[in-house]
Amino acid sequence: MAFLMQWMMGGLAIWCAMTLLWIISLLIRDSSIVDIFWGSGYVVVTVVWFMTTISNPIPLSQWLILALVSIWGLRLTIYLFWRNVGKGEDFRYQKWRSEHGKRWWWWSYIQVFLFQGAVMWFVAMPLLGAQFEATAGLNLVHYIGIFVWSVGLFFETVGDWQLAQFKANPDNEGKVLDTGLWKYTRHPNYFGDAVVWWGFYLLAVANGAWWTIFSPIVMTYLLMRISGVPMLERNMRKRKPDYADYVERTSAFLPMPPKKSA
Repeated sequence: MAFLMQWMMGGLAIWCAMTLLWIISLLIRDSSIVDIFWGSGYVVVTVVWFMTTISNPIPLSQWLILALVSIWGLRLTIYLFWRNVGKGEDFRYQKWRSEHGKRWWWWSYIQVFLFQGAVMWFVAMPLLGAQFEATAGLNLVHYIGIFVWSVGLFFETVGDWQLAQFKANPDNEGKVLDTGLWKYTRHPNYFGDAVVWWGFYLLAVANGAWWTIFSPIVMTYLLMRISGVPMLERNMRKRKPDYADYVERTSAFLPMPPKKSA
């Protein structure tokens, strides 16, 4: 029962944050700010659970999950803010705004903010599991989780940096990035994000919350099949004529040696 109450408190925190974010989106007419908040939202709920499950002395594994979530979440928010600030609303949200017309102001609260908040609340459960019965020291599974998280953060961070460098060169307009990590996977940042969540899950396993395995499975599925790879690639195929050949020779998700071009 105590675990359920803690989880409900996290849900309340996410609801408050998403409602405030929705109000801001109405003022600036940009629903895509929810994407910038995505990483920070997990930091918020992790801090809430950290404060409500705290004991004296604070277990090392509890400090660990707080630190790793904060590094991942704040890096993602800062990067997305830097990449998107001043560029207006993302094309996906513009499409929905056009489709729903005058009712978008209230429908966006349901379709965008409440929906993403619910997904966040559901997926974040290992972050509570890693704190609820936190161990005083670290065991082997903790160290494996740290290693997996580090691999994921490397792919996500380096992939984003390589993409930013590529886009900063005007000569690359209309071209496809196929060097660096992007030579081995079409989405190193999405792959890294998924691996980060498997790392978080292992930290939960180390503290006994093995049953939260649904979280990294859902996150990986969303990135591979719903909101990540498919949505982006539909847009890329329209904008870049060489993208079809890139798809033929490069793995969609898991890093693999490239195939020879057809």
